[in-house]
Amino acid sequence: MAGPGAKPRKDVQPKLRLDKWLFAARFFKNRELAAEVIESGHLRLNGQRCKKPGHGVMEGDTLAFSQGRNLRLLRVRALSDRRGPAQEAQQLYDDLAPTADAPLE
Repeated sequence: MAGPGAKPRKDVQPKLRLDKWLFAARFFKNRELAAEVIESGHLRLNGQRCKKPGHGVMEGDTLAFSQGRNLRLLRVRALSDRRGPAQEAQQLYDDLAPTADAPLE
């Protein structure tokens, strides 16, 4: 078991709590709102319904959830537990949802 002074393992990809990441990426005003959406079952992580705000999210994961009237579909590009400015937050994900003006095929 690794203690506080242990070196990080190179074969393990870092993870971050799902509610913390959603808050840091500025999708919700606070972690409680992010946790409510997750607990209600309205968020899918890699295609699977996720109901635990503490579930680990890592780079490359895909998230789908509704935000107001919009369906958000994203790929996690980076992890950050710090809620920075909007420009910094936009660097944490790739938006996979088609834009309203793009033709659907």
